[in-house]
Amino acid sequence: MAKSIYTKYGDNGETGLLYGGRVSKADPRTEAYGAIDETVSVLGLAKSLSPKERVREALDRLQHELFTVGAELATDPGSRDKLLKHFAIVSSGMTAALERSIDDIAAEIELPREFIIPGGSPASAAIDLARTTLRRAERRAVALYDANELNNPELLRYLNRASDLLFMLARYQDKA
Repeated sequence: MAKSIYTKYGDNGETGLLYGGRVSKADPRTEAYGAIDETVSVLGLAKSLSPKERVREALDRLQHELFTVGAELATDPGSRDKLLKHFAIVSSGMTAALERSIDDIAAEIELPREFIIPGGSPASAAIDLARTTLRRAERRAVALYDANELNNPELLRYLNRASDLLFMLARYQDKA
């Protein structure tokens, strides 16, 4: 007999955090890592639409790194020691790698001077959609940080750079 996908634990509007504890599905922490989850899914769509290997590789790397972000956001600050035992956390090295990628792309494309309306291609539109869901995740993470519910300021820098990279990848995607 196959294992059931449903547990019924969330039927009352609560969900479990990564290292114990239950919170409302409307909790700010849940909102933050939920927006990360949305972003990972939209990145999968973008990756499936892109014919460019460089773009697909960058999106795949972001998807994997966003699992690290999600784990950190899904952990109550009181359980941080457990997180550090089992997972990596967002590091300055991760942010620096994003900056190098942004700089590499910037050296190859010229950005238009006017506002960019998404939709130059299905792939770039999906990348721009991922950027907007990531910006929402960033806003939710800032709220957690402001409420002293997030210990790692590097996570905020990482999210900011990751959305910058997505902006650049969308422009690169539509480069002739």
